[in-house]
Amino acid sequence: MGNLALVTGATSGIGKAFAERLAADGHDLIIVGRTKDRLEEFAVAHPQVEVRTIAADLSTPEGIDTVAEVVAAEPLRMLINNAGVAHYMPLADLSAEQAREIVNVKVLAPTLLMRAAVGGMQKRGTGSIVNVAGMIAFSGPADASVMPRRAVYGGTLANLVAMTQLLAAELAGSGVTAHVVCPGVVATNFHAAQGLDVSAVPRMSAEDLVTGALRGIELGEVVIAPGVEDPLLLEHVFTADLAAFDGQSPELARRYRG
Repeated sequence: MGNLALVTGATSGIGKAFAERLAADGHDLIIVGRTKDRLEEFAVAHPQVEVRTIAADLSTPEGIDTVAEVVAAEPLRMLINNAGVAHYMPLADLSAEQAREIVNVKVLAPTLLMRAAVGGMQKRGTGSIVNVAGMIAFSGPADASVMPRRAVYGGTLANLVAMTQLLAAELAGSGVTAHVVCPGVVATNFHAAQGLDVSAVPRMSAEDLVTGALRGIELGEVVIAPGVEDPLLLEHVFTADLAAFDGQSPELARRYRG
């Protein structure tokens, strides 16, 4: 395989749209999902490229390890960490099993797959790592009127944003790039699977999201927000982040002194 990409969560929604576009652009693919039949259907439908399938559950250590072994062994040009799970609910309502699933899929799996990919990409001097997060990553300061509450879900996406930014700095000058895509509400069955009716909410198509993501990579953007028209909004966020980071002191701030 030459121009090889691996996509997780590739059997529906954003992941399938990524896989469709990459196949159309001539990438050979390794696609990952929980359902073997749907993976094989995709492979049969795309005979113009070589498609390998991995049926794995990235909410489990075994599933993560299975995919990480493949990532480490293959000459990937692109890794797309797209697999997701929502469980939109307040922390108090979230079961331990659901919390573990979210963290495994959106934190542990991307971390270990990036770790498996990055060494080989650096040796080859080329490659792109793409994490799919969401604009909810920026919703932390929102007050209680913004519903539904989803502390764990939003927190995992915020982790992806920060981790990708830090990784991009680590990779500077290596020929390998890191990017995080932050969609808003996308027209997939993702929300319906959580019992949420967003039919009245304006939604971006998964195809437009992929177009924006790939163009953002070309533009060299680390944080790619396909639905944000004014890029200065993001720059203001990042400037404020760095101002707070640089504004720290070993002296106790006056407001905390009794």
